[in-house]
Amino acid sequence: MELIQVLIVLFALFAFSRVIIRVKKKDITKGEFIFWTLVWILVIFVALLPNLSIYLAKIFGVERGTDVFVYLGLVLLFYLVFRMYVKMEKTEQGLTKVVREISFRKKK
Repeated sequence: MELIQVLIVLFALFAFSRVIIRVKKKDITKGEFIFWTLVWILVIFVALLPNLSIYLAKIFGVERGTDVFVYLGLVLLFYLVFRMYVKMEKTEQGLTKVVREISFRKKK
């Protein structure tokens, strides 16, 4: 096993331990727990079986196996940023509503 494989597996296990801590503290939902569990299992799986990336590259029509994961990672990041944006907007709208309620109550 190469050093990079060991480092990736160790990092994925560390990240997964953070997921477990967050779910125990109820900072994340069970759905989010399942999502992140699958992500880190996939990272470990790909680190241990690097030839899988070549196979996936052929399926997706990409030249190099690494490129598949770069593209998928970018798509995942854009999706997660979108979800964060939606949650922030929802929180901001809720905060605006609360501030309006407080200001109307103070006027009365």
